[in-house]
Amino acid sequence: WMFMALQAAMVMRGQTEGFLKAAGTLYWGLMATVYSLGHVAYLLVLPKEEEGIAEGAALVLALLILTEFNDVAQYVAGKTLGRHKIIPRVSPAKTWEGFLGGLVATVVMAFALVPLLLPHLPSTLTIPWWLYATMIGAGLAVAGFFGDVTESAVKRDLGRKDSGTMIPGHGGILDRVDSLIFTAPLFFHVTRYFGSTYW
Repeated sequence: WMFMALQAAMVMRGQTEGFLKAAGTLYWGLMATVYSLGHVAYLLVLPKEEEGIAEGAALVLALLILTEFNDVAQYVAGKTLGRHKIIPRVSPAKTWEGFLGGLVATVVMAFALVPLLLPHLPSTLTIPWWLYATMIGAGLAVAGFFGDVTESAVKRDLGRKDSGTMIPGHGGILDRVDSLIFTAPLFFHVTRYFGSTYW
């Protein structure tokens, strides 16, 4: 509804110059912040509590831990081992070594977190839990990487170093959730698809 409402409001104002650019910017913003991050909230309401365990909260916690862990692991691996740049025109600091190091570390972390935080999940999966953990770890590492570099591309297009000043020294709020914008939908849909009896 927001996609249609924003477009209608622009038309009613008689705005034709730069219409496509403005609409595209609004739509991208809605998709990134409302739709993508909305999957985090959706995780909280779908699963029912089982034996006093807040399953939805555990899913969100697992998603946040894995996403942030991946960011840190890619950064550390890139700083210590990085030699070969992936996309220097968009994000000069990103290297293949950092990406692959983060991917391996996130898969290992997923193996540790799934049984610990989500003890009821394995019994509801339609695939072995270790395969789910591998898919989640690898998927979040790849999605987190693309979320990060997409945010870098947006900032370069706008000629900005940071996305805001609300969190000094951290590049702004969008810089803190850029990976989550890509990882939240992936985590939700993989968990929902392969754990269809989970909620």
